[in-house]
Formats: sequence, structure tokens, C-alpha cells
Amino acid sequence: MLTSKEQKRAAEEISNSSNNIGKGTYLEGNIETYGNIRIEGKITGNVKSKAKVALGSSSQVQGNIMAQNADIEGEVKGKIEITELLVLKSTAVIHGDIITGKMVVEPGAVFNGTCKMGAVIKDIKIGDNGLTRAIPQQEIKTI
Repeated sequence: MLTSKEQKRAAEEISNSSNNIGKGTYLEGNIETYGNIRIEGKITGNVKSKAKVALGSSSQVQGNIMAQNADIEGEVKGKIEITELLVLKSTAVIHGDIITGKMVVEPGAVFNGTCKMGAVIKDIKIGDNGLTRAIPQQEIKTI
């Protein structure tokens, strides 16, 4: 049985993880992660993160994005829901609605859709059927 201190450390390790989808990579399907994710390639599907989503200038996402924070340099066709801060860089092209706590838009960014700021966004759920997933003990590895 894990103690609460061990559980907290395991949760921090998971949320500090980083994922990369490289330039030239095409992925079809939904992505859900507790950690950060950087996308340089093309995704057809939804992207959900309990941490930060960073889309590079060569990225294309055709689907919804939900995260705590996001920096977008590429193209998104879908709804974007960010609980804290959304940054649209000068090369960003957004076709869809935005719901965010705060937003920074650099000159040159293109945005076509509606925007709601300061809105209360529901908690980001990771796992099957939108339920928060408990991590079985055998999945937690200590390094």
C-alpha cells in the first residue's frame, strides 16, 4: 500500500512528464496525458492535458484541445478550452471557439471563432469515459 507521500510523489512525476510529437509525424486518434505535450506534427483527434500543450509552427491539429495552459504557433481546427493561460503566437491560425481564463494574442495571429475569457472551465478529466483515472500500484515505477 502506498502512503500519501508516495502517492503525491508519483502524481508529481506523472504531471512533470513530457511528450513530443515530432515534425513529419501524423497521428490519428485522441491524446490524453497528465504531463506536458509538444506537437510539431499533424494530429487528427482531440488533445487533452492536465498540464501544458505547446504547438510548434509546423503543427496542425484537427480536433479539440483541452489543457491547463497552451502556447500555439501552428494551426488548430476545433474548440480550445484552457483553464489558465492561452498564448497565440504570431504564426497561430485558429478556426474554432476558445474558452480560457486568460489569453495573450501576438500581432499576426489569426483567430476565427468566438472567445469567452474568465469563464469557469470544468475540471480536466483524464481516462475512460471522462472519469478521473486512479493509477494502479503496479503502474507506478520508482526510479
